[in-house]
Amino acid sequence: MAREKLCVGIDIGASSVKLCQLKGSKGNYSLQNFGLVPLPSEAVVDGALMNSPRIVEAIQELIAAHKIKNKQVAISVSGHSVIIKKIPLPQMTRDELDEQIKWEAESFIPFDIQDVNIDVQIVNPKSAQAGQMDVVLVAAKKDLVNEYTTVIAEAGLIPVVCDVDAFAVQNMFGVNYDSEPGQSVALVNIGASKTNINIVSGGIPSFTRDLTMGGNAFTEEIQKQMNLSFEEAEALKIGGKDRRDTDVVIPHDVERALQAVAENLTSELQRSIDFYAATSADAAPTVIYLMGGSARLPAVSRAVEARIGVPVHVCDPFRKIQINPQDAEYLRTFGPAAGVAVGLALRYAGDG
Repeated sequence: MAREKLCVGIDIGASSVKLCQLKGSKGNYSLQNFGLVPLPSEAVVDGALMNSPRIVEAIQELIAAHKIKNKQVAISVSGHSVIIKKIPLPQMTRDELDEQIKWEAESFIPFDIQDVNIDVQIVNPKSAQAGQMDVVLVAAKKDLVNEYTTVIAEAGLIPVVCDVDAFAVQNMFGVNYDSEPGQSVALVNIGASKTNINIVSGGIPSFTRDLTMGGNAFTEEIQKQMNLSFEEAEALKIGGKDRRDTDVVIPHDVERALQAVAENLTSELQRSIDFYAATSADAAPTVIYLMGGSARLPAVSRAVEARIGVPVHVCDPFRKIQINPQDAEYLRTFGPAAGVAVGLALRYAGDG
Protein backbone atom coordinates (compact mmCIF):
# COMPACT_ATOMS: atom_id res chain seq x y z
CA MET A 1 0.00 0.00 0.00
CA ALA A 2 1.15 3.53 -0.67
CA ARG A 3 2.39 5.31 2.41
CA GLU A 4 0.59 8.29 3.81
CA LYS A 5 1.93 11.78 3.29
CA LEU A 6 5.03 12.84 5.14
CA CYS A 7 4.37 14.68 8.39
CA VAL A 8 4.77 18.42 8.74
CA GLY A 9 7.84 18.90 10.93
CA ILE A 10 7.44 21.49 13.70
CA ASP A 11 10.48 22.25 15.84
CA ILE A 12 9.61 24.25 18.97
CA GLY A 13 12.91 25.79 20.04
CA ALA A 14 13.93 28.27 22.71
CA SER A 15 14.26 31.15 20.23
CA SER A 16 11.79 30.26 17.46
CA VAL A 17 9.26 27.82 16.06
CA LYS A 18 10.39 26.29 12.78
CA LEU A 19 8.18 24.50 10.24
CA CYS A 20 9.30 22.24 7.40
CA GLN A 21 7.26 20.33 4.83
CA LEU A 22 8.82 17.96 2.31
CA LYS A 23 7.50 15.93 -0.58
CA GLY A 24 8.84 12.73 -2.07
CA SER A 25 10.48 9.55 -0.85
CA LYS A 26 13.94 8.26 0.02
CA GLY A 27 16.63 9.77 -2.19
CA ASN A 28 14.26 12.17 -3.93
CA TYR A 29 12.88 14.86 -1.63
CA SER A 30 11.81 18.37 -2.51
CA LEU A 31 11.14 21.25 -0.15
CA GLN A 32 7.54 22.41 -0.12
CA ASN A 33 7.64 24.88 2.77
CA PHE A 34 10.08 26.17 5.36
CA GLY A 35 9.71 29.09 7.72
CA LEU A 36 10.25 30.26 11.26
CA VAL A 37 8.64 32.63 13.72
CA PRO A 38 10.77 34.09 16.54
CA LEU A 39 9.63 33.56 20.13
CA PRO A 40 10.03 36.04 22.99
CA SER A 41 12.73 35.27 25.52
CA GLU A 42 11.66 32.90 28.30
CA ALA A 43 8.89 31.39 26.14
CA VAL A 44 10.72 28.06 26.40
CA VAL A 45 12.97 27.43 29.42
CA ASP A 46 14.96 24.19 29.76
CA GLY A 47 12.59 22.58 27.27
CA ALA A 48 9.48 23.53 29.27
CA LEU A 49 6.86 25.64 27.48
CA MET A 50 6.42 28.73 29.67
CA ASN A 51 4.36 30.79 27.21
CA SER A 52 2.07 28.29 25.51
CA PRO A 53 -0.39 30.87 24.07
CA ARG A 54 2.41 32.62 22.13
CA ILE A 55 3.77 29.28 20.90
CA VAL A 56 0.30 28.29 19.66
CA GLU A 57 0.04 31.64 17.86
CA ALA A 58 3.46 31.13 16.25
CA ILE A 59 2.44 27.70 14.96
CA GLN A 60 -0.80 29.10 13.58
CA GLU A 61 1.09 31.96 11.90
CA LEU A 62 3.33 29.46 10.11
CA ILE A 63 0.41 27.23 9.06
CA ALA A 64 -1.47 30.24 7.68
CA ALA A 65 1.52 31.86 5.97
CA HIS A 66 2.44 28.65 4.14
CA LYS A 67 -1.16 27.53 3.54
CA ILE A 68 -0.48 24.10 5.09
CA LYS A 69 -3.33 21.63 4.52
CA ASN A 70 -1.77 18.54 6.10
CA LYS A 71 -2.77 18.32 9.77
CA GLN A 72 -0.40 15.51 10.77
CA VAL A 73 2.61 16.84 12.66
CA ALA A 74 5.90 15.43 13.93
CA ILE A 75 7.45 17.12 16.98
CA SER A 76 10.53 16.42 19.10
CA VAL A 77 11.80 16.89 22.65
CA SER A 78 15.18 16.98 24.39
CA GLY A 79 16.83 18.05 27.63
CA HIS A 80 16.91 16.69 31.17
CA SER A 81 13.47 15.12 30.89
CA VAL A 82 14.66 12.85 28.07
CA ILE A 83 16.98 9.87 28.63
CA ILE A 84 18.71 8.03 25.77
CA LYS A 85 20.86 4.99 26.48
CA LYS A 86 22.38 2.24 24.38
CA ILE A 87 22.15 -0.87 26.55
CA PRO A 88 22.96 -4.60 26.21
CA LEU A 89 20.12 -7.06 26.80
CA PRO A 90 19.68 -10.82 26.44
CA GLN A 91 18.72 -11.88 22.93
CA MET A 92 14.93 -11.84 22.52
CA THR A 93 12.24 -11.25 19.92
CA ARG A 94 10.68 -7.84 19.37
CA ASP A 95 7.45 -9.00 21.01
CA GLU A 96 9.38 -10.23 24.06
CA LEU A 97 11.29 -6.95 24.21
CA ASP A 98 8.10 -4.88 24.10
CA GLU A 99 6.73 -6.98 26.96
CA GLN A 100 9.84 -6.80 29.15
CA ILE A 101 11.28 -3.36 28.43
CA LYS A 102 9.53 -1.59 31.31
CA TRP A 103 11.18 -3.93 33.81
CA GLU A 104 14.54 -3.84 32.04
CA ALA A 105 14.44 -0.05 31.79
CA GLU A 106 13.94 0.64 35.49
CA SER A 107 17.63 0.25 36.29
CA PHE A 108 18.64 2.71 33.57
CA ILE A 109 16.11 5.50 34.07
CA PRO A 110 16.33 8.00 36.98
CA PHE A 111 12.57 8.66 36.90
CA ASP A 112 9.58 6.68 38.10
CA ILE A 113 8.76 4.29 35.27
CA GLN A 114 5.08 5.32 35.51
CA ASP A 115 6.01 8.94 34.71
CA VAL A 116 7.70 8.32 31.36
CA ASN A 117 6.91 7.24 27.83
CA ILE A 118 9.33 4.54 26.69
CA ASP A 119 10.42 3.37 23.25
CA VAL A 120 13.19 1.01 22.23
CA GLN A 121 14.98 0.06 19.01
CA ILE A 122 17.06 -3.08 18.44
CA VAL A 123 20.39 -2.20 16.79
CA ASN A 124 23.09 -4.35 15.17
CA PRO A 125 21.37 -7.67 16.07
CA LYS A 126 23.50 -9.62 13.57
CA SER A 127 26.81 -8.47 15.06
CA ALA A 128 25.77 -8.93 18.67
CA GLN A 129 27.60 -11.47 20.84
CA ALA A 130 25.92 -14.83 21.28
CA GLY A 131 22.89 -14.47 23.48
CA GLN A 132 23.15 -10.66 23.64
CA MET A 133 21.82 -7.73 21.64
CA ASP A 134 22.18 -3.96 21.83
CA VAL A 135 19.13 -1.72 22.03
CA VAL A 136 18.67 2.04 22.11
CA LEU A 137 16.32 2.95 24.94
CA VAL A 138 14.52 6.30 25.00
CA ALA A 139 12.42 7.59 27.88
CA ALA A 140 10.68 10.98 27.95
CA LYS A 141 8.68 12.37 30.83
CA LYS A 142 4.97 12.24 30.07
CA ASP A 143 4.45 15.78 31.38
CA LEU A 144 6.93 17.16 28.85
CA VAL A 145 5.45 15.24 25.91
CA ASN A 146 1.94 16.33 26.95
CA GLU A 147 3.00 20.00 26.95
CA TYR A 148 4.19 19.74 23.35
CA THR A 149 1.27 17.69 22.05
CA THR A 150 -1.17 20.08 23.73
CA VAL A 151 0.13 23.20 21.94
CA ILE A 152 0.04 21.32 18.63
CA ALA A 153 -3.59 20.30 19.25
CA GLU A 154 -4.53 23.83 20.36
CA ALA A 155 -3.11 25.10 17.07
CA GLY A 156 -5.63 22.87 15.28
CA LEU A 157 -3.17 20.14 14.25
CA ILE A 158 -2.73 16.44 15.05
CA PRO A 159 0.52 15.29 16.70
CA VAL A 160 1.28 11.82 15.33
CA VAL A 161 5.05 11.46 15.95
CA CYS A 162 7.14 12.53 18.94
CA ASP A 163 10.85 12.24 18.18
CA VAL A 164 14.01 13.28 20.00
CA ASP A 165 16.06 16.24 18.69
CA ALA A 166 19.26 14.18 18.39
CA PHE A 167 17.54 11.48 16.30
CA ALA A 168 15.71 14.01 14.11
CA VAL A 169 19.09 15.56 13.30
CA GLN A 170 20.48 12.11 12.51
CA ASN A 171 17.61 11.38 10.09
CA MET A 172 18.26 14.71 8.36
CA PHE A 173 21.98 13.95 8.13
CA GLY A 174 21.39 10.47 6.70
CA VAL A 175 19.38 11.91 3.81
CA ASN A 176 21.96 14.59 2.95
CA TYR A 177 25.37 13.03 3.64
CA ASP A 178 27.12 9.74 2.93
CA SER A 179 29.26 8.18 5.67
CA GLU A 180 31.94 5.56 5.14
CA PRO A 181 31.18 2.10 6.62
CA GLY A 182 32.24 2.02 10.25
CA GLN A 183 32.97 5.75 10.37
CA SER A 184 32.01 7.69 13.49
CA VAL A 185 30.56 11.17 13.02
CA ALA A 186 29.66 13.72 15.70
CA LEU A 187 26.48 15.70 14.99
CA VAL A 188 26.41 18.83 17.16
CA ASN A 189 23.19 20.84 17.12
CA ILE A 190 23.69 24.22 18.83
CA GLY A 191 20.25 25.49 19.80
CA ALA A 192 19.50 28.74 21.59
CA SER A 193 19.54 27.28 25.11
CA LYS A 194 21.06 23.81 24.72
CA THR A 195 23.33 21.78 22.50
CA ASN A 196 22.53 18.22 21.38
CA ILE A 197 25.45 15.87 20.72
CA ASN A 198 24.86 12.64 18.81
CA ILE A 199 27.86 10.45 17.94
CA VAL A 200 26.80 8.12 15.15
CA SER A 201 28.94 5.06 14.39
CA GLY A 202 28.16 2.98 11.33
CA GLY A 203 24.77 4.66 11.06
CA ILE A 204 23.81 3.77 14.65
CA PRO A 205 23.56 6.31 17.49
CA SER A 206 26.30 5.30 19.92
CA PHE A 207 26.29 8.25 22.31
CA THR A 208 23.98 11.20 22.95
CA ARG A 209 24.19 14.06 25.40
CA ASP A 210 22.44 17.41 25.85
CA LEU A 211 24.55 20.33 27.10
CA THR A 212 22.80 23.16 28.94
CA MET A 213 24.59 25.75 26.82
CA GLY A 214 23.67 27.19 23.45
CA GLY A 215 23.57 30.22 21.23
CA ASN A 216 22.08 32.49 23.88
CA ALA A 217 25.34 32.19 25.82
CA PHE A 218 27.12 34.04 22.99
CA THR A 219 24.51 36.80 23.01
CA GLU A 220 24.60 37.14 26.79
CA GLU A 221 28.39 37.44 26.80
CA ILE A 222 28.28 40.22 24.17
CA GLN A 223 25.51 41.87 26.19
CA LYS A 224 27.65 41.77 29.34
CA GLN A 225 30.91 42.87 27.70
CA MET A 226 29.40 45.78 25.78
CA ASN A 227 26.51 46.78 28.08
CA LEU A 228 23.84 46.28 25.41
CA SER A 229 20.26 44.99 25.35
CA PHE A 230 19.77 41.33 24.45
CA GLU A 231 18.33 42.35 21.07
CA GLU A 232 21.29 44.61 20.25
CA ALA A 233 23.75 41.91 21.27
CA GLU A 234 21.91 39.32 19.17
CA ALA A 235 22.11 41.59 16.11
CA LEU A 236 25.88 41.97 16.61
CA LYS A 237 26.29 38.22 17.06
CA ILE A 238 24.60 37.33 13.79
CA GLY A 239 26.25 40.14 11.84
CA GLY A 240 23.42 42.60 11.33
CA LYS A 241 19.65 42.55 11.37
CA ASP A 242 19.26 40.83 8.01
CA ARG A 243 21.70 38.03 8.96
CA ARG A 244 23.39 38.25 5.59
CA ASP A 245 26.70 39.80 6.58
CA THR A 246 27.99 37.27 9.10
CA ASP A 247 31.42 37.31 7.45
CA VAL A 248 32.00 41.06 7.76
CA VAL A 249 34.63 42.41 10.13
CA ILE A 250 33.08 42.57 13.59
CA PRO A 251 34.20 44.68 16.59
CA HIS A 252 37.08 43.32 18.63
CA ASP A 253 34.97 43.19 21.80
CA VAL A 254 32.38 41.06 20.02
CA GLU A 255 35.04 38.74 18.61
CA ARG A 256 36.58 38.34 22.06
CA ALA A 257 33.18 37.53 23.62
CA LEU A 258 32.37 35.00 20.89
CA GLN A 259 35.78 33.36 21.28
CA ALA A 260 35.41 33.01 25.06
CA VAL A 261 32.03 31.29 24.81
CA ALA A 262 33.18 29.14 21.88
CA GLU A 263 36.08 27.89 24.05
CA ASN A 264 33.68 26.98 26.87
CA LEU A 265 31.33 25.16 24.51
CA THR A 266 34.24 23.33 22.92
CA SER A 267 35.53 22.23 26.33
CA GLU A 268 32.15 20.66 27.10
CA LEU A 269 32.07 19.02 23.68
CA GLN A 270 35.56 17.59 24.15
CA ARG A 271 34.64 16.22 27.59
CA SER A 272 31.70 14.41 26.01
CA ILE A 273 33.81 12.98 23.18
CA ASP A 274 36.54 11.91 25.65
CA PHE A 275 33.94 10.15 27.80
CA TYR A 276 32.55 8.39 24.73
CA ALA A 277 36.04 7.31 23.61
CA ALA A 278 36.80 5.92 27.08
CA THR A 279 33.56 3.96 27.44
CA SER A 280 32.68 2.85 23.90
CA ALA A 281 34.13 0.12 21.73
CA ASP A 282 33.29 2.18 18.65
CA ALA A 283 35.80 4.48 16.95
CA ALA A 284 36.18 8.12 17.95
CA PRO A 285 34.59 10.68 15.59
CA THR A 286 36.71 11.53 12.56
CA VAL A 287 34.56 14.50 11.52
CA ILE A 288 32.19 16.92 13.28
CA TYR A 289 29.13 18.53 11.70
CA LEU A 290 27.74 21.65 13.35
CA MET A 291 24.16 22.84 12.97
CA GLY A 292 21.82 25.21 14.77
CA GLY A 293 21.53 28.97 14.66
CA SER A 294 25.04 29.60 16.03
CA ALA A 295 26.79 27.04 13.83
CA ARG A 296 27.60 29.75 11.28
CA LEU A 297 29.72 31.70 13.77
CA PRO A 298 33.31 31.26 12.51
CA ALA A 299 34.58 31.37 16.12
CA VAL A 300 32.77 28.10 16.86
CA SER A 301 34.22 26.10 13.95
CA ARG A 302 37.70 27.45 14.65
CA ALA A 303 37.56 26.60 18.35
CA VAL A 304 36.19 23.09 17.80
CA GLU A 305 38.68 22.23 15.06
CA ALA A 306 41.65 23.57 17.04
CA ARG A 307 40.67 21.80 20.28
CA ILE A 308 39.47 18.43 19.00
CA GLY A 309 41.69 18.14 15.95
CA VAL A 310 39.25 16.73 13.39
CA PRO A 311 37.61 18.43 10.38
CA VAL A 312 34.58 20.56 11.23
CA HIS A 313 31.80 21.39 8.75
CA VAL A 314 28.62 23.43 8.99
CA CYS A 315 25.80 21.05 8.07
CA ASP A 316 23.42 21.93 5.24
CA PRO A 317 20.03 20.29 5.97
CA PHE A 318 18.94 20.94 2.36
CA ARG A 319 22.12 19.65 0.69
CA LYS A 320 20.38 16.87 -1.30
CA ILE A 321 16.84 18.23 -1.11
CA GLN A 322 15.44 19.98 -4.17
CA ILE A 323 14.73 23.64 -3.46
CA ASN A 324 13.36 26.56 -5.42
CA PRO A 325 16.39 28.61 -6.56
CA GLN A 326 14.55 31.73 -5.41
CA ASP A 327 14.76 30.42 -1.84
CA ALA A 328 18.49 29.67 -1.94
CA GLU A 329 19.60 32.88 -0.20
CA TYR A 330 17.01 32.54 2.57
CA LEU A 331 17.94 28.90 3.14
CA ARG A 332 21.65 29.72 3.13
CA THR A 333 20.98 32.16 5.95
CA PHE A 334 18.60 30.11 8.08
CA GLY A 335 19.39 26.59 6.84
CA PRO A 336 21.79 25.54 9.62
CA ALA A 337 18.96 26.10 12.14
CA ALA A 338 16.62 23.79 10.21
CA GLY A 339 18.24 20.45 11.09
CA VAL A 340 15.60 19.24 13.57
CA ALA A 341 12.67 20.54 11.50
CA VAL A 342 13.93 18.78 8.34
CA GLY A 343 14.48 15.54 10.28
CA LEU A 344 10.92 15.71 11.60
CA ALA A 345 9.55 16.40 8.12
CA LEU A 346 11.00 13.04 7.01
CA ARG A 347 8.69 11.12 9.36
CA TYR A 348 5.43 9.31 8.59
CA ALA A 349 2.63 8.66 11.06
CA GLY A 350 3.21 5.30 12.66
CA ASP A 351 6.76 4.70 11.44
CA GLY A 352 9.50 3.53 13.81
